[in-house]
Amino acid sequence: MPPQRRLPYPDTFSSEEEYVSSLLRFSSENKLFQTLVGGVHILDFFTRDPSLFSTVIPSEWQEWLLKAESMGILDLCMRDELDDVGERGGDKKPPENLISYIREIRQHSLMRDFGVCENRNEGVNGNPAISKSEPKLPRQVSVGMIPKKIHEVANFASYVAKVADTVESSSSHSITHFVDFGSGQNYLGRTLASPPYNKHIIAVESKEGNISGAKRMDVFAGVGEREKVWRNKKVWRKGAKNGVENGQAEKEVGVQKEVKSAEVREVDLRPIKELATIYTPEEGKGYMQYVKHRVQDGDLSDVVEQIEKMRVATPNGDVQLVESGEGENPLLDEALEDIQDEKDVRLMAISIHSCGNLSHHGIRSLILNPAVHAIAIVGCCYNLLSSRLGPATLKHPLMRRNMRAINAPIDEQALPENDPHGFPMSERLATYGEEGIRLNITARMMGVQAPRNWTAKESDSFFTRHFYRALLQKVFLDYEVVSKIAEDEGGPESTQPVIIGSLRKSCYGSFRDYVRGAMEKLKADPARTVPLSEKMENITDAEIEEYAEKYEARKKELSVTWSLMAFSAGVVESLIVVDRWLFLKEHGELVKDCWVEPVFEYKQSPRNLVVVGIKK
Repeated sequence: MPPQRRLPYPDTFSSEEEYVSSLLRFSSENKLFQTLVGGVHILDFFTRDPSLFSTVIPSEWQEWLLKAESMGILDLCMRDELDDVGERGGDKKPPENLISYIREIRQHSLMRDFGVCENRNEGVNGNPAISKSEPKLPRQVSVGMIPKKIHEVANFASYVAKVADTVESSSSHSITHFVDFGSGQNYLGRTLASPPYNKHIIAVESKEGNISGAKRMDVFAGVGEREKVWRNKKVWRKGAKNGVENGQAEKEVGVQKEVKSAEVREVDLRPIKELATIYTPEEGKGYMQYVKHRVQDGDLSDVVEQIEKMRVATPNGDVQLVESGEGENPLLDEALEDIQDEKDVRLMAISIHSCGNLSHHGIRSLILNPAVHAIAIVGCCYNLLSSRLGPATLKHPLMRRNMRAINAPIDEQALPENDPHGFPMSERLATYGEEGIRLNITARMMGVQAPRNWTAKESDSFFTRHFYRALLQKVFLDYEVVSKIAEDEGGPESTQPVIIGSLRKSCYGSFRDYVRGAMEKLKADPARTVPLSEKMENITDAEIEEYAEKYEARKKELSVTWSLMAFSAGVVESLIVVDRWLFLKEHGELVKDCWVEPVFEYKQSPRNLVVVGIKK
C-alpha cells in the first residue's frame, strides 16, 4: 500500500531527505520567492511609488513578460519543456534567469499527478498508481453531491479502505471505527458506512444544522431509518389540518365536529425532521454515530468516551443505535458488546479538506490518543492556519506585514500568533536557520491557488476583478478613505485594508459599475462601513472612468505578477505538506510509517495531497 516514495518529489532528487533539505534551503534563502508569495498584496499594486511591478519583478524580465500573452506565461511556468524554450511568434526567448527561477519552483513543488494504472504497479514519479477506473457511488449515496465532491468521496473512500486493510494486514488488528474530522454533511462517512465498505463511522461536527441535514440524507441512502411513530390517522389528520395547539383542536371550516381533547393528546404531531434517526447494527453492515464537538486539539478522549457510552434503544427487541433519547438503556453493555464485537476501540482519523488547524488536530490525534491507529488527512484553507512561531524579528525589506481591515467585524478574531497548534508542526521547520520557517497570511492565502486549472477566459475574468479591486484601493487612498502606512522595520509601504468581498455579477461590467456596487455594499452594512459618505459622496462617473482609462495600461503588470505569485505558491503548499509529514517522522517511537501522495485529479480537486500515518 505505501508508495515507493514517501513524498512525491520530482525526479531531480534521489531521496526524501535530499528533497526536504533543498526545499528548506530554497524557501529560506531565495528573496524573490519570499517576496512573490508573501510580500505582494493586491491592494498595493497602484498605491506604491515606484510601482510594485517595477520594484518586485527583476528588471531583465519585465519587457519580455509585458509582451507575452497571459496564457503563454502560464504555459512557460507550468507546462513547457524548459530545455527547449525558444523564440515564440517573433518574441524574444525568455530571459535565462527567468527560466532558472521557473525550474527551481518546479523542482521544489511536490508532484500532483494522480496515477491511473491498474493494481498500483506503475505510476507517476516512482509512486505506484491507485486504480485504473474511478470507483462509482450508488445514486442514493451520491445525492446532494456535485461532480467534484463525487470524485473526491469516491476516490478517498476507496483509498481509506485500502489504508485500513494495510493496518489490519500488518498488525492482525482491524480498525473498528473511522473518525471523520469536520464531517459536514457526512458524504464521506455515509459512503464508507454503505456497501461495499460497511464501516463504523464517528462523524465529528460542530454545527447542529449539518448534523441534522446529514441524518436526513442517511435515511435516503439507507444507512439509517426514520423513527417509527404510531398514529391514529383519523385523529392525526384532523389535528394537523385544524392546527392543534396546546391540546385543543380548532373547528374545521365547514365541519362543526371537534376532535376530542383526550384524542388530541395522544397524537404525535412532530414533523418528520424532528423524528429520531435510527441506526441498526448488523453483522457486516456499517453504522453511524454523530458527535457534536468542536475540535480544539488532537485529543479525542471525549470522542472515545462517547463511543464507549453510546445510547441505544431496543424497540421490538432489536438493538438499535439512536442519536436522541432519554435515560440509559439497561441493555447498554450487551449492545456495546454486540456492536464492538468484543474488540478494543481502534480508530482511524480521516478527513477530506479539513480547514486550517483542523488538519493539524487530525494529524496530532495519531500521537495523542492510544486508540488512534492510523490517519489519512487531506488539508485545505491554509489561510486559516495559525502561526506557531509568531511574527519574525528579522524583517524582510519587501515582506508585507499582516494588518487588520478597518471595517473588519468587531467580533472577528485574528489568527493567533505563537499558537502551539499552528504552522509549523515539525521541529525541523520550527528550528531551521535563525528563526525557523514562517509563512505570513499572504503566503498561506496564495498556497490555495490552482494556476494549472486556469483557462484563458477564467484568467481574464479574475484578472479583471483583481484590477478593479486594486484600482479601487487607489481611489480610496486619493479620497482619504484609507491612509498610507509608511515603510518601517515592520514592512514596506502599504495602505489600510478594506474588506469588500464578492459583488453581483453585473458589478464587473466596468470599473464604474464596480465602484458603485462596492460603495452600495459598504453603506448597506453599518457594522462594517467605512467613511464613504463624507469622503466619496460626490465622486462622479466621469472621475471614476478617468481612473480606469489612466491605469488600464498597467493591468498587464497585475496579471503578470499575480501569475508568478500563484505559480511560486506551489512551493508554499509543499512546505506545509512536508512539515506535516516531518512531524510524523519525528515521532518514530510511535509512528510505524507515514507518506504523502495525490488522491484526486488536480483538475477536479487541486488540494489533492493526503498525509497518511500508521502507528506501530
